[in-house]
Amino acid sequence: MEKYIKKACVLIEALPYIRQFYGKTFVIKYGGSIMTNDRLKKHVIEDITLLKYVGVNPVIVHGGGPAINETLSRLNIESKFINGLRVTDKETMEIVEMVLAAKINKEIVALINEMRGEAVGICGKDGDLIKARKLDAVQETDLGYVGLVEKINPEIVNRLIADGYIPVIAPIGTDGKGNSYNINADTVAGKLAVALGAEKLIFLTDVNGLRHDPEDEDSRVSALRISEVKEWIASKKIKGGMLPKVKACMEAVLNGVQRTHMLNGLISHTILLEIFTDQGIGTMILED
Repeated sequence: MEKYIKKACVLIEALPYIRQFYGKTFVIKYGGSIMTNDRLKKHVIEDITLLKYVGVNPVIVHGGGPAINETLSRLNIESKFINGLRVTDKETMEIVEMVLAAKINKEIVALINEMRGEAVGICGKDGDLIKARKLDAVQETDLGYVGLVEKINPEIVNRLIADGYIPVIAPIGTDGKGNSYNINADTVAGKLAVALGAEKLIFLTDVNGLRHDPEDEDSRVSALRISEVKEWIASKKIKGGMLPKVKACMEAVLNGVQRTHMLNGLISHTILLEIFTDQGIGTMILED
C-alpha cells in the first residue's frame, strides 16, 4: 500500500504545475547523443506526449548532427567544421535536408504517434516558417548553405497546435529564392519560442545544467540571472556547444519567454522531473 501512496503523493505534487501550465506552449530543443540512445529517446518522447495529455502544448525543434555525419561518411563525403559550423556545399545541403527533414523528423513523429500522441513533422520551408539568409564567411571561408534566421512566421505552428497536434520541426530555412539553409537548431528553438509567445524554452543537453566547475556535477546552479550569465560567458565558464544554447535562452527571456531551462537529457524523464516537481534538476536562466 505504501508504494501506491507514494505514487499518489507524486501526482499531488505535480497538480499545481499542471494547473499553472495548462494551455501554455513549451518549445523543446531535442538533439545530440540523446537521439542515439533508444531508451532515452523513448523516455523523452513519453515525457513530451504526457505534457500534451495534461494540457501543455509542446513544440519540438530537433537537430541531428551525428546522423548527418554518419550519412556523409557512408557516402565518402568529408565533414568539415569551422568554429563548430558545418561547411555546407550544395551536395552536402541536399543530404542535410534529407537526413533532418525526411529521416529524423519522421522518426520522431512516428514515435509520438506510437504512444497515441498526434504529431506532424515539418521543416522551416513549410508555410514559410523560417525565413533565412546566408551566414557570412567565417575565418575567410565561405560556409555555403549555412543560414541565419531572419524571421519566424509561426502561423503554421499555431494552426497545428490549435488542431491538437504536436509540431516537430527540422531547422531548415529558405530565402524565398529556392535556396535551403542549414540553421543551428538551438537558435531556431530560441527564435521560435519568442515568436510563439512560449511559456518555456527547454534545451536537452548532455550535462546537468550549468556548473561552477564543469567537472563537478555537484556544482550545478539551479538558476542564473542574465547578468550572471554574461559574467560566466566573459570568464569562459560557458563555451563550446553550450554557448549557442545559453545565448538562445538569454534572447528568449529578454523577449518575453517566461522561463528557460537547460536539462540533462541523459537522465530518464528529465523533463517531467524539472517541470512537475518542487526541486527541479536543471538550470533556469531568468531575467534580472
